[in-house]
Amino acid sequence: MRNRQRLALPSETGRIRAVRRLELALSLALLCQFLLGMAVNLFVKVPADHPGAKPPEYFSGVAQSVAWALAHGGIWLALHAGLGLALVLTALAALLTATRSGSRAAVVSTTVGFLAVLGAGFNGGSFLNYGEDFSSMIMASLFAVALGSYVVGLWRIPTVAAPS
Repeated sequence: MRNRQRLALPSETGRIRAVRRLELALSLALLCQFLLGMAVNLFVKVPADHPGAKPPEYFSGVAQSVAWALAHGGIWLALHAGLGLALVLTALAALLTATRSGSRAAVVSTTVGFLAVLGAGFNGGSFLNYGEDFSSMIMASLFAVALGSYVVGLWRIPTVAAPS
């Protein structure tokens, strides 16, 4: 039996192009986020007693810490936190677009990327909450996983839907 390729519907092709654009945008934004993180590391001293620091409950502490970082953390920390929130939303948009694209490669790359961006964000919040260096290391490691996932997605996702 011959291996037959399925032609992509116009809507699938548009969604695949949208996923590729989102993955490229996410890759570039992640590189900017990494550079902002280095600026935070060099120029920002996060006080030990800001709102959200050492919380009794993790998630409410993260919300308070991120709100404090955006409003009172200084320009580098505010940009880093703000871009981090934008990355989570964009990564989610890429994942939702990929699930409708018909491309397994798109779904895999955006799922891994989204989970890595989300994990990096929570470890950024954890660093704000507790000030532990390992949270920063995990955040940087998950940045690398997310960037790698989106770059591999750009390489693996066809410009036209192929059979999955």
